Amino acid sequence: MTLLTFPLALVLAPTPAENPEPAAPEEQTAEPVEEGPDAAQSRFDAPYRRHSIGTSAFVLMNVIPLDDRPSFYQLNYAYRITPKDVISVEAITWKYYGPIGRQYWDSGDNYPGSVRSVGVGVAYQRFLWRGLYVGAHALPLLQTYLDVDNKKIQRGFQLFLTARLGYHVQLFNNRVFIEPSVAFTSWPIYTNLPDSFAQEEDKWSKFFLFEPGLHFGVKF
Repeated sequence: MTLLTFPLALVLAPTPAENPEPAAPEEQTAEPVEEGPDAAQSRFDAPYRRHSIGTSAFVLMNVIPLDDRPSFYQLNYAYRITPKDVISVEAITWKYYGPIGRQYWDSGDNYPGSVRSVGVGVAYQRFLWRGLYVGAHALPLLQTYLDVDNKKIQRGFQLFLTARLGYHVQLFNNRVFIEPSVAFTSWPIYTNLPDSFAQEEDKWSKFFLFEPGLHFGVKF
């Protein structure tokens, strides 16, 4: 290169751009979030309340003037672990005077006395669609067998199992609920009955079909 061509080359050479602007980042499109059945259940159950306390409408039988009053009392505490799953603890006591496997349309003799049952059990509910649910209950019961004079004869044990189909209805901004249902109950374990009680009990099945139910309570 000669001395004349060197300055000309400097003038004609391309100059680098000052402070080049960075390339704009590519816009990222957020993938749509697919809402599953739990999300739908959450909307149905809004405002979401996990805790509830309830009982059975069968307690109203205590105020009816009957000769054989059931003296039925029940208290449930339930916790909703997911929008579709509920676990609960239930304390129940009641008194009955004849075989519990006897269907509504059947007739027969009562016990020569009565049975007082006391127990605390557990239950699980699974919601299928909206308020429709299935439930399973296991209730161990301490049985006290009483004669006609209401004196204790002896004690026994009963395991009372329930399969339930019902519908959960929420009221007053989901603060109150009612649950009409139908149940299938059985008691595979029933021990130490007095002979006179066992004679009547053995005439019937150890299950009961289509037992109606109505539970109600409050949520918080």
